[in-house]
Amino acid sequence: MPKAIKRKQKMPKKFSVKSGDKSASGGLTAKGVKRYRAANPGSKLKTAVTTKPSKLKPGSKAAKRRKSFCARMSGMPGPMKKPNGKPTRKALALRKWNC
Repeated sequence: MPKAIKRKQKMPKKFSVKSGDKSASGGLTAKGVKRYRAANPGSKLKTAVTTKPSKLKPGSKAAKRRKSFCARMSGMPGPMKKPNGKPTRKALALRKWNC
């Protein structure tokens, strides 16, 4: 029997704020996540945990996911501000996740 050929999934064109895939306040919208998952079957991508840390039950799945994201993303290299003074996508995402 011939080997099963794996099809390489293509990413959708560009994700943009204008198309509604990216949020202007940082991260992907539900629409953007849906579009990403359609292009990448088996993906477990989820939207941001935007609940305030004080409202999350300590040790809950959402609290752990938020803590993990903040730990990984806070260590990313790169500026928090663009040369024009506006925040970068990284800064917006950290703010959205309450990091």
